[in-house]
Amino acid sequence: MPDERRAPAFPHAAVNTRGVIEFEIMNASDRSSRSLIEAEEHFGAHNYHPLDLVVDEARGCWLTDVEGKRYLDCISAYSAVNQGHCHPRIVAALVEQAGRVTLTSRAMRNDRLPEFLERLTRLCGFEMALPMNTGVEAVETAIKLARRWGYDVKGIAPDRAEIIVFTNNFHGRTTTVISASSEPAYRRSFGPYTPGFVLVPYGDADALERSIGPNTCAMLIEPIQGEGGVIVPPEGYLKRAWAICKEHDVLFLGDEIQTGFGRTGAMMCLDHDGIKPDILIVGKALGGGLYPVSAILADRPLMSLFQPGDHGSTFGGNPLGSAVALAAMDVLIEERLAERARYAGAKLMQGLRALQSSSIRDVRGRGLLVGVEFDRPARPLAYALLERGIAAKDTHERVLRIAPPLVITDAEIDLFLERLQDALVVFDAVK
Repeated sequence: MPDERRAPAFPHAAVNTRGVIEFEIMNASDRSSRSLIEAEEHFGAHNYHPLDLVVDEARGCWLTDVEGKRYLDCISAYSAVNQGHCHPRIVAALVEQAGRVTLTSRAMRNDRLPEFLERLTRLCGFEMALPMNTGVEAVETAIKLARRWGYDVKGIAPDRAEIIVFTNNFHGRTTTVISASSEPAYRRSFGPYTPGFVLVPYGDADALERSIGPNTCAMLIEPIQGEGGVIVPPEGYLKRAWAICKEHDVLFLGDEIQTGFGRTGAMMCLDHDGIKPDILIVGKALGGGLYPVSAILADRPLMSLFQPGDHGSTFGGNPLGSAVALAAMDVLIEERLAERARYAGAKLMQGLRALQSSSIRDVRGRGLLVGVEFDRPARPLAYALLERGIAAKDTHERVLRIAPPLVITDAEIDLFLERLQDALVVFDAVK
């Protein structure tokens, strides 16, 4: 009989005399960035292309790697850390709740969910909310509710409902949601795709109106396309899109997962245009950077179309997430972070437009969601910034997205601009 201990089924692994697998790629004495990156690349799927920054600790706007070097965070976990990393008030709420009860499932009730739902609905101006966990779960929830409304209220024939979506959108990566995408990289080899989506150019109101037919139940839109390169729609476009939806009896679904909770200088980006969507989709910063919390919000007649058993999530609305979200909302309001984003964003935009660089093609954004577009791939610039203690990420190849925590100070903005200008000297020189 073969000795199974001599043939472990894992590369870089050995079996000790007690039959316990020991992995050789990692050990307690080697916590270098290099060894940690090697382990992640070896054992993890390669579905991301991250910067080679291995974060060991984070506070406010600052990251510290495993070697002890500090970096100014201009990514904010894609707007999930609006309140800053490890905000002490949100951490305290998580720790306190974790010692009481963390999960009940929705098979029973818990004492934190009612307060969370009331606070969220009042803050956002809706009558009801349905909590989930991740952003894409909330998008899927909104799609289901919009289709249910299309059939049960608008009277669309079964399985014929259509939702209008936009070129360059990003709403997540589930099979249904990538079916609404125009990005080949999100779709390749993942078909067959979910039908029922009509793709139209972002920013073209006439094209939007022409695309509406008798089976159109909803329009799903980002008020600023963050992942698509920080694309800001033309002035007045969102207001006209809202009016078109109202005129044609089509639901307006606002995806504020990245743009919401103060990021653009208002509590919701749609607030700038005075728009209340039929369904509001939120996530990321709702969890304060500590815990995944998302939700959709709608008024009672629409949300009441969901009945017991129609939709759900084991972790959605759990007491731990509810406690964290309550603290996250308190911080946003009491520290006036939307106002801070509006002021800091204006300072940042002014500084970016004053930069000296032959490579910059455009600077755009709102509040602290800003994109700088270049004449070539921005990845080398992201690494030049990393060498100078700044963490910023390229998106859509030629755009550097700049989205620091909303607690960023004037001095930190000045530091960022100074180091970006220095990095641009090197970036421009290697054309």
